[in-house]
Amino acid sequence: MKIAFIGLGAMGTPMARHLAKHHEVTVWNRTREKAERHAREHGTKVAADLAQCAAAEAIITILPTSREVDEVVEQLMPHLRKGTLWIDATSGDPNVSRETACRLAARGVAFVDAPVTGAVVGAENATLTIMIGGTAEDFEKAKKILEHNGKTIIHVGPVGAGHAIKVLTNSIMGATVWITSECLLVAKRYGIDIKTALAVTNAGSGRSNASENLLPMRLADHKWPLVFKLAHHDKDIRIAASIAHQQHASTPMLALTQQLFTASLNELGDQADYIEVAKIVAQMNGTSWE
Repeated sequence: MKIAFIGLGAMGTPMARHLAKHHEVTVWNRTREKAERHAREHGTKVAADLAQCAAAEAIITILPTSREVDEVVEQLMPHLRKGTLWIDATSGDPNVSRETACRLAARGVAFVDAPVTGAVVGAENATLTIMIGGTAEDFEKAKKILEHNGKTIIHVGPVGAGHAIKVLTNSIMGATVWITSECLLVAKRYGIDIKTALAVTNAGSGRSNASENLLPMRLADHKWPLVFKLAHHDKDIRIAASIAHQQHASTPMLALTQQLFTASLNELGDQADYIEVAKIVAQMNGTSWE
């Protein structure tokens, strides 16, 4: 199959590489040098321009936000062909996704929102979890393509449902990182060794992905790698909060999580990793994790 892959960031680069083993993949990136390097190293082709991507049977986008996806859709609209499948793996806004799907449908182009989770390591190892919103027919088409990127691919509902559940689960993760950091800081200040506190937490009811995989290297080993930008995580939680607002849902914990992450972003800057909110937890208490 001829696939156009748009967006060669930390996740997109390995995803396009895996697809190129099974399909004819043309890549496009705003920084052309990244696309050229990908072609040299992984056997993909570089699109001469964005319009060339419209010749593909399937178009995959994985960009920072739905705004960038919308800009690409606008530029490609005059060139799109009926029968094309557009797969948006961006962690996007479900409201925008539904509007995009309607615009593309007018051109005979099917759309599914297919955000991914599993971090860069999941993209590298093709073990991502992919949640897809769209019709059952379009889901099956997208699944056949994305099975080279993910281990778990789930049809979660109509268009927009994929993006919705992605931002909601990211909000759960954010709240978990924050409360776990608070409690571990209290344990540390009480005189309990942080590694001991983590061991007890992970052997008991407080166990989570945050306590098992995300916080130990940061809090115990003081290593803070950039895995997923806080700016992107804050964006996701804001989208989740907006969905709750549209439903007139009472979600005080979600609202508080959004406020805490936005405050952390303002303090740490847009280059910080999302787990660095643990630094803000310590800072609010006049201490650090050292």
